[in-house]
Amino acid sequence: MRFDVITLFPELFGPFLSHGINRRAFESGQVQVRLWNPRDHAEGNYRRVDDRPFGGGPGMVMMAEPLWRCLQAVRQDRATAGAGGARVPVVLFSPAGRRLDHAAVQDWSRGPGAILVCGRYEGIDQRFIDACVDQQISLGDFVLSGGEVPAMALLDAVARLQPGVLGDEGSHQQDSFNPVLDGLLDSPHHTRPEVWQGPDGPVPVPPVLLGGHHEKIARYRREQSLQATARLRPDLLAAARAQGRLDGQDEAFLREQGLL
Repeated sequence: MRFDVITLFPELFGPFLSHGINRRAFESGQVQVRLWNPRDHAEGNYRRVDDRPFGGGPGMVMMAEPLWRCLQAVRQDRATAGAGGARVPVVLFSPAGRRLDHAAVQDWSRGPGAILVCGRYEGIDQRFIDACVDQQISLGDFVLSGGEVPAMALLDAVARLQPGVLGDEGSHQQDSFNPVLDGLLDSPHHTRPEVWQGPDGPVPVPPVLLGGHHEKIARYRREQSLQATARLRPDLLAAARAQGRLDGQDEAFLREQGLL
């Protein structure tokens, strides 16, 4: 798959693409990432890509024409390279978009890629959005200074789902929100030492994790997952119950803990 990122700050992606375990996906070409600067497609000596908004108001707005020219260059390059077959969607990161979730990331991880548009300043000329953008994505109900961080978030989430990227093939299957966990949060994790000398005194690892009894460990982790979800994301627990993903043991545990 191939993602083309249209950004005024391509240099921000260098460290992201070359560090961490997900770099395996980028270096191997499993997830190809090409960076495009709309300033390279702007006119004039100053390569201007923004201007004041019509109607007044604070800040500047990204102009449609440099973005349009950049988009055409991306599409031409993809066509020449044979990337993605049919034309891939153009995605804009925006507070108006659909919130990115695990199900959407799974869909992206199995697709041909996309063209990702990273806005800046007060936003992008709406005429470009209306004419060219197929989908808008948001990370949540807050505003960032640009679309680069959301683009990296999508690329990171997609890369880690590719075969061979994580050291353990089953790692991502135990992630929070994964269908393997019935959409619940992941259980807490522990490692050495067995007793940590914390600020309030010694804290041991839960004994069940040291016993080697796989069924008991699996049940303990399930209950911890249920407990964490009920406390931190009750909406996820309600959705799992409504979809029939909780069994009798789950329901009994939640009742015993007063979580229903």
